[in-house]
Amino acid sequence: MEIPKILIVEDDYDTLQFLRLFLQNNFEIKDCGSNEGFYELIENFNFDLIIMDIAIKGNKNGLQITREMKTSDKYKHIPILCLSAHVMEQDRRNALTAGADKFLPKPVANHILMKTILGLLKK
Repeated sequence: MEIPKILIVEDDYDTLQFLRLFLQNNFEIKDCGSNEGFYELIENFNFDLIIMDIAIKGNKNGLQITREMKTSDKYKHIPILCLSAHVMEQDRRNALTAGADKFLPKPVANHILMKTILGLLKK
């Protein structure tokens, strides 16, 4: 079985390091912290899941990129997990309205994060 490929879009160094360490034994991981890096990676690799932060560097935020992905015939099949420190109910609604498949607030318990990732990969 092929190892699932996950793209992490996160500009906070500590969060990115945690996610890499937590996920690297089970998944192939690529990451970026800006929308410029995102577009380069999405065009060059086939990802099975995207973990998207709302606030990232660059001229687009995670919600704008999520909306683009979900309206693109080429990418709309890729599940997007929005993982964000923006934890108000409106932030959750905005992420889901943009097309995120799931929204989890930071910090999130490791078992919940893994269960959510595995559930999205089964779809």
